[in-house]
Amino acid sequence: MVRNIVIILLVLVVGGTAFWGYQEHKEKNAVLINAENTYQRAFHDLSYQVDLLHDKIGSTLAMNSQHSLSPALTDVWRITSEAQSDVGQLPLTLLPFNKTEELLSKIADFSYRTAVRDLEKQPLSDKEYANLNSLYTQAGDIQGELRKVQYLVLKNNLRWMDVELALATGKENNDNTIIDGFKTVEKKVAGYGETNEMNPTYISAEQKDKNYQNLNGKALTKKEAVTAARAYSNNQSENVKVNVEENGKGSDYGFYSISILDKEKDTEVNMDMTKKGGYPIWYINNREVQKTNIDLNQAYGKASAFLKKHDFRSLELFESVQYGHIGLFNFVSSVNGIRVYPDSVKVKVALDDGSIIGFSAEEYLKANKIRDIGDATITEKEAKEKINPNVKIMEQGKALIINDIGEEVLCYEFLGTIKEDTYRIFINADNGREEKVEKLKNAEPVYEKLI
Repeated sequence: MVRNIVIILLVLVVGGTAFWGYQEHKEKNAVLINAENTYQRAFHDLSYQVDLLHDKIGSTLAMNSQHSLSPALTDVWRITSEAQSDVGQLPLTLLPFNKTEELLSKIADFSYRTAVRDLEKQPLSDKEYANLNSLYTQAGDIQGELRKVQYLVLKNNLRWMDVELALATGKENNDNTIIDGFKTVEKKVAGYGETNEMNPTYISAEQKDKNYQNLNGKALTKKEAVTAARAYSNNQSENVKVNVEENGKGSDYGFYSISILDKEKDTEVNMDMTKKGGYPIWYINNREVQKTNIDLNQAYGKASAFLKKHDFRSLELFESVQYGHIGLFNFVSSVNGIRVYPDSVKVKVALDDGSIIGFSAEEYLKANKIRDIGDATITEKEAKEKINPNVKIMEQGKALIINDIGEEVLCYEFLGTIKEDTYRIFINADNGREEKVEKLKNAEPVYEKLI
């Protein structure tokens, strides 16, 4: 009797295990099929977008008026952005494809910058037309290679999951059609060299100087960087674990990544610091803040004192907000009463003891320099007349901002409201153009009180 019961239980266990295994296999297959479908869709969409891109660039070469050219270049920008999105959805992380992505980025930047400028006053130059013609040829080459890959994928029913597996394991077969095809595309683009420069004043996203060339001071050693990091974190304890890594070795604009783990206080401080001058790029103290003992005004005093202590001067607060038990403050440079928004520094203050638990100065360190800010061409009254009459102006002043085409421009800054919403509006102080309109965030409702 007992033997029969044991046999029945074993049969049930084996049957249950088999069913569970079948279900797992079925679910795994469903996930793989879904991933394969996503990859196939992204690839065929990419081929389609490159077809459109080639045709649209070709169309711009025959246009000669702002009425036609601006919308066409806007379409080029939109199509390129969609192609970039499709590339991002393909399993090409481990396959060098940066040259092709860089080309798409350059096309997007050039088409956008050209579309938003006044082409009646600044028509395309002969050099820009020559570059457009070059881009047309290059897009045609990419189109041809992608079509070859697309034909073979459809003909041989190739799977993208095999590509992902090959790249992840490093076992790229010599006859992997998809990988070989994309490598060919990359080689063709790499062969174009530097012919994609759009004009003498054009700076693409990849060509912008992302370094900290305006910094003063000597280069710090690792030991000096750790000492400086301890000063920022206000932690001189010997019972800490410090780790420091040098990034951008051999570069004048490299930085150190530093972490300080305090096991006694159960806190960890992480920061990046420039090698030249020892300036903090960002800093974060990973500790919980569970109560509020000081108000936002007192926290502002702590943030301001921290900046002065570490030689960030001539800054003024333009935005502050409280999230739970943390205060966040955004400072910008002030030059003769003009706010310089590119020089931005953010400070996060714990409202339990007023300590600095977060700091970001990357934008400031890259942009801060001695500037010769010219005078405004139009008056504040003339600028105010450019604003929507429905806006009730509350504050006004001058500011230097970076516009949509990456230029620093002097503006009149207006803070105004429409009903319950608040807006920051920038009017170009030279030509009266509305450069930027920002809707400021309203106070978040306390949902616990609404339930």
